[in-house]
Amino acid sequence: MQVDGGVQIDALGPAGPYRARARQPLAALSGAAIGEISQVPALYVRRTLAAMRAAPVVPGAVRFDALDRAAELFLTATLGGFAPDEYVELVSTASGVPRGVVRQSVEWIADVLRSQRHTVELARPHGAVADWRHEKTLTGSAVWARRGDLFAVHAAGNTPAVHGLWPEALALGYKVVVRPSSREPYTAFRLVEALRTAGFPPATITLLPTDHTVADILIEESDFAIVYGGQDVVDKYAAIPTVLAQGPGRSKILITADVDWREHIDVIAGSVSHLGGTACTCATAVLVEGDPEPLAAALADRLGRIPSLPPDHPDAILTVAPTASVVAIDRYLHQVAGDARALLGGDGIVDVLPTGGAVLRPAVHLVDSPTAPQLGVELPFPCVWVGPWRPEDGIAPLRDSLVLTAMTGRAELIDALLDEPSIINLYLGDNPTTWLRPGIPHDGYLSERLMRTKGMIRSAVA
Repeated sequence: MQVDGGVQIDALGPAGPYRARARQPLAALSGAAIGEISQVPALYVRRTLAAMRAAPVVPGAVRFDALDRAAELFLTATLGGFAPDEYVELVSTASGVPRGVVRQSVEWIADVLRSQRHTVELARPHGAVADWRHEKTLTGSAVWARRGDLFAVHAAGNTPAVHGLWPEALALGYKVVVRPSSREPYTAFRLVEALRTAGFPPATITLLPTDHTVADILIEESDFAIVYGGQDVVDKYAAIPTVLAQGPGRSKILITADVDWREHIDVIAGSVSHLGGTACTCATAVLVEGDPEPLAAALADRLGRIPSLPPDHPDAILTVAPTASVVAIDRYLHQVAGDARALLGGDGIVDVLPTGGAVLRPAVHLVDSPTAPQLGVELPFPCVWVGPWRPEDGIAPLRDSLVLTAMTGRAELIDALLDEPSIINLYLGDNPTTWLRPGIPHDGYLSERLMRTKGMIRSAVA
């Protein structure tokens, strides 16, 4: 990956690295050239997918041992010419994600890799066995089996942590092909290198940087795919059951009158600002039973204290982006804010750094209704809308949430929230919307889509 003349992100195909004739420049946040990334053609993609389908499935025990080794390599090894600290510096320099956030994400990915043996066990139905050779199949049992063979990843570049979801497919025995983000392809490259070095054959895990047209071919010709993007991406793939679209999370916090929000302001603020507010689990709406203004003011005060720092500063939390991009986001924020009252960010969220780029400063707005359209707006920085909620409003304002943290002691309300299908994850009490642990589903277990049970009975001679 690191060569004379800059960074070169090549495809990692079944036969090894491949440098395409078509390449796209890679740049730092400052605009300075870093290197190039290959853009493989459709023919190469199709040949790669065919070779991957023909490759044997790696046995389960071998997969899990390799995932354990990959975790340590991803954390500590020099891969693609970059030592761990050099890799962190490269990601931060190129994407504007603070180094501390990159390191958090790296630890998370390593934890995910180490936990796959346990995660797969948790996700498998209690009545199913993992292998047809299990003694239970002698008298009849369910066997946990793959629905397909090939899993495609259309990766995002907001933080390295997005690569913490798809390793579950590899653990299940799928062959995985990753199409990296052109904004931040370095984590995908490093992770694929770690997995290959750890023992996964090249034909079972590949990296195919492509343009968007060819990426569509990759998704169409794989058995299953995961894609990241905005609401437009979700809408594009909504009718395709083999595609898992990871779009806006619209994660929320609800605080009922039996809870004193003052005791939880740190959790609320952390839910908004964690990972620079870029994650789909970051809270973008807070609904309060009673007057929401005091909470909104306290939240604005907390978030307003976060300093604007360059991404290489050890205390940096907020993301830095090219100034023109931040100005465009600020313009859009003012457009969608409408009649919402700004308590923070009303004068702008653009804080230009002398070192280049601009910090995306937090914004807090107050709305006057639990049905205000602004409550559904999610932006890639700490931007939160605070509004009122009453019991008679019911759970309708809380729908379509990747995570809902409910600070309430009302059991009937909790039952209703748990029964609501569009609330994907429900956290209670003093737990931030950004809480994650390996083995706990994010948008369900990935295996819920990729696996099925098959009935089996066999004789002793089989």
